Order: sequence, then C-alpha cells, then structure tokens
Amino acid sequence: MADSGERSADYARRAGSKANAANTTRSVLRFRPRWWSTLLVLLLVPLFISFGQWQWNKASVKEDRQTLRDTRNGESAVHMPSTPADPESLRYRRVVARGSYEPEFQILVDNRIYREQAGYHVITPLRLEGSEMRVLVNRGWVPALADHSHWPRVATPAGVVEVSGVATVPGTRYLMLGPDSPSADGSGWQVVWQNLDLPRYQKVSKLSLQPVVIELAADSPSGGFAREWPRPDERIDRHIGYAFQWWGFAGATLIIWVVVNLRRQP
Repeated sequence: MADSGERSADYARRAGSKANAANTTRSVLRFRPRWWSTLLVLLLVPLFISFGQWQWNKASVKEDRQTLRDTRNGESAVHMPSTPADPESLRYRRVVARGSYEPEFQILVDNRIYREQAGYHVITPLRLEGSEMRVLVNRGWVPALADHSHWPRVATPAGVVEVSGVATVPGTRYLMLGPDSPSADGSGWQVVWQNLDLPRYQKVSKLSLQPVVIELAADSPSGGFAREWPRPDERIDRHIGYAFQWWGFAGATLIIWVVVNLRRQP
C-alpha cells in the first residue's frame, strides 16, 4: 500500500510538472501595436528620413560645386563682359575686370569672422571701362571697431584699376537678425548690410550689375584687404554627419516601436 501511494504521488508530481511546462510553452511574445504609437511612428519616421535626405543633398551640392571650382580653376581667366552675363557660365571662373571703383555705393557686410575676430567684408562696385555695366568686387575682410555703432573707414583706389579673382554667385536665402544699420555719412546710402542681397542692392543703387561678385584674388594689388575665401565644400562632413544622425533617429524609432509593442501572452 505504501509503494502504491508513493507511485501515485510521484505520478501526480510529474503530471503537474508537465502541465506547468505546457503552460510556460504556450506563453509567447506577440506583436500587438497600439494605435497611438503606430500613428507617432508614421509621423516621425518619414520626417527624420526627409531631414537626413535634406542634409545629404546639401553635402552633394557642396561637393559638386567644389568639383566645378577645381575644374574651372585650371582654366584660363576670362574678361568680365560689359553686357549682362549668365551667372552659371561665370560661376567659379577666374576673371579679370578693368574699370573704376565707385566708393559712393560701397557697402560693408556685417558679421564676417576672420581668425576668430569679427569684422566686415568690403563690397565695392567696379564700373567696367567703356560701359555703364558694374560688377561688385569683394575686396576682403576688415576688423570691426570696438564700438560697433561705428564702422571703419576704408581706402579705395582712385582711377582705372585691373582686378582679378574668382566669380561667385551670391546666395538668395539670408538670416536677418534685425533692421540694417543707417547710413554712416548722412547721404542716404546704407553702408552696413547684414547680407549681400544682390537684387536688393541693384534696386537701391539703380546700377546695371553683373549677376556675380568677384572675390578679389590674394595676389591682386587692387585695393584688397584680408582674403582667405572659404571652399565651396566647407563643413561638408558636418552635413553628412547630420544626415546619418537623422537616419539613425528613424531607425531607433522603429526599433523602440517594435519593442514597446511586444506583449507576452499565453
């Protein structure tokens, strides 16, 4: 009788163990996404991907422009035409222009940094010899005064000069930090500008202008100042890094969405 009872108890223990194992086996992870988390993912993932693509495209544009500049830098310099030119045909070309500076229409572009010091870029129109056409010349960087309510006086060569440099196409998107400063001399001409807005400059000055700006070459003696022009591909690594960062956010969002929506069910 004792052996029979022990066998019954052992059988019951084994049966219970098998039942528990069966219950454990039937408890599985199931993916049951919540509607609000799915909606959030549908909003965030495309947004992060588009931000990454935007940064990647900016890097691609800079790379293409650097390639174009390197190519055209090896070509012979061209003379600045006296008739309106196509800006893309002149972009990054080495150019030569002969004419006279017009300092009465000169501007200083503010918030330009050179070797960690604040200052201005000096932009002076050059009237091309024998015509009414002008081209703006970026003569380089000058330091700001300690009192930023005043600005430096810059010397400008008189008479006919020959300038050489690289033709660049000014941007069209600007960050305005507030109204521009008033005229320095009371003539009505605005001296300090936050950005070089070429259409606005042409409207205010009423001058016939070429759609490019000449960055004065470092070896040009025609009234230049500090000149270390940035490369078109400057900070391209930053754009690429930002692109992968945004795409990483998209991938992380998908992983989190999957993990939080896994539920253990029997």
